[in-house]
Amino acid sequence: MEKIAENLKRVRAEISDAAEKGGRAPGDIELIAISKTHETEKVRAALDAGQQIFGESRVQEARAKIPLLPSSARWHFVGRLQKNKVRHALPLFELFHSIDSIELAREMDRIAGEEGLRVRVLLEVNVAGEGSKIGFAPDSLRTQMESLLELPRLTIEGLMTIPPLAPEAEASRRYFIALRELRDQFAAQFQVNLPQLSMGMSGDFALAIEEGATLVRVGTAIFGKRTPARLVSENAAE
Repeated sequence: MEKIAENLKRVRAEISDAAEKGGRAPGDIELIAISKTHETEKVRAALDAGQQIFGESRVQEARAKIPLLPSSARWHFVGRLQKNKVRHALPLFELFHSIDSIELAREMDRIAGEEGLRVRVLLEVNVAGEGSKIGFAPDSLRTQMESLLELPRLTIEGLMTIPPLAPEAEASRRYFIALRELRDQFAAQFQVNLPQLSMGMSGDFALAIEEGATLVRVGTAIFGKRTPARLVSENAAE
């Protein structure tokens, strides 16, 4: 578990260096430690090392894990949220990174109204237009943005993206730039504040910070690789 503290120290140093390179303050970037499929002992070690925010992608796993950990931990949802799990998910997470359709947004708004909740969300954008990826196409989101902003129980705080897999981190830069530019266009067009950009993972978060990321999602660089057997068992449980 000492390795986790060392990894966090290194990741934070890289965040600070990337922020300085981009002319930004390190405090403007929040680190989301992606704890999905990792056991509670690892999360506790990260908490002991000063990490506050963790990311989960499966509601069932989060419902089992979160009660076992200190209330000081903060939780973000970073995976694809199924509509039939919205009611279970809303009380668990302070921010949802991956709202990928207006249908999901409307369902969240409806259930939030029934539960008396307000929900902070980011809209996932498929900036690369990959057929295998979920998320709003940029042009589609532009036409639906006004309707999304009218949902009374949702607070849209910004955008999120996952670039295509590439052998070199530099290949992600253009997608980070595209997301930032899209956010700026939407903020001006719809006269709304969209302060958050969730982009960048273990292999490319430094580039994302240089291009404006405010939230970086880092798992492997902190917790190490997940074992295939663990992934298989938890996917089956879901």
